[in-house]
Amino acid sequence: MKAMGFDEPGGPDVLRPLELPAPEPGPGEVRVRVRAAGVQPYDLAIREGWTPPGTPEGFPRVPGNEFAGVVDEVGAGVATVRPGEEVLGFCRLTAYAEYVVVPADAVTAKPASMPWDVAGGFPAAVMTPHIALEEMAIGEGDTLLVHAAAGGVGTVAVQLARIAGATVIGTAREANHDYLRSLGAIPVTYGDGLEERVRALAPDGADAALDGAGGDALDVSLDLVKDRTRIFTLVDHARAADLGVRTIPPTKRSVLRIAEAARFYDEGRLCIHVRASFPLERAADAHREVATGHGRGKVVLLT
Repeated sequence: MKAMGFDEPGGPDVLRPLELPAPEPGPGEVRVRVRAAGVQPYDLAIREGWTPPGTPEGFPRVPGNEFAGVVDEVGAGVATVRPGEEVLGFCRLTAYAEYVVVPADAVTAKPASMPWDVAGGFPAAVMTPHIALEEMAIGEGDTLLVHAAAGGVGTVAVQLARIAGATVIGTAREANHDYLRSLGAIPVTYGDGLEERVRALAPDGADAALDGAGGDALDVSLDLVKDRTRIFTLVDHARAADLGVRTIPPTKRSVLRIAEAARFYDEGRLCIHVRASFPLERAADAHREVATGHGRGKVVLLT
């Protein structure tokens, strides 16, 4: 099968086409012919050298932890999924490929109303903020600061937090401010003076922060949020432990979160915007696009 991966950490140019054996499903597993795979800051961190806990050592390494496609084989004992079904799913790595094998309980049905490009970027876009907001116990009366609020994960975080009754302040460039207002967030421009701009809206600071930008944005969050356990970073994994902030716990991932959000999408209660899609072989360009930190919604690879 075709895949995109890398032999050593580095910039986007380390991603290269690979020819790998197509994986075979074992007992309790399914193989999915991938139609689309989302690209997110998590993937960039892996390409740059971060190794998620529990990840097998060795190269080449194929990024990608969210996908959508068609089940084409099932392993022994699988009765919940059948070949031919269109599904959404998640994994830890390996989604930048024509085929991916995952446990049967890592996929759920794709709504017929959902286009493939949206579907490829859906699982992580909804699961990451779903977990983060639950872990931060976001609820009525809270003020949540979301960095990169117009991005794929940020957009969903804003919508879920508003459903929970929180006030949301979202950082974005001015071109995306009206977009954030349409989602129910109060927009602020990132960059120098961000802390002062946030305090003008919330004099006591924020109750929690979801960081999709890293760097200075995370530093500002440390000054605005008193309880560092209510700060989650999606990109600055290497600094998280030293700063006492949190990253998304992989043990909290569940296909039930995706299934619930898929129902919200199908009912018109949740929107996901895809700002750019690239063919699989242009994964490096997709990484560059995500690395800009600009733009609304998700970036997706189409296989």
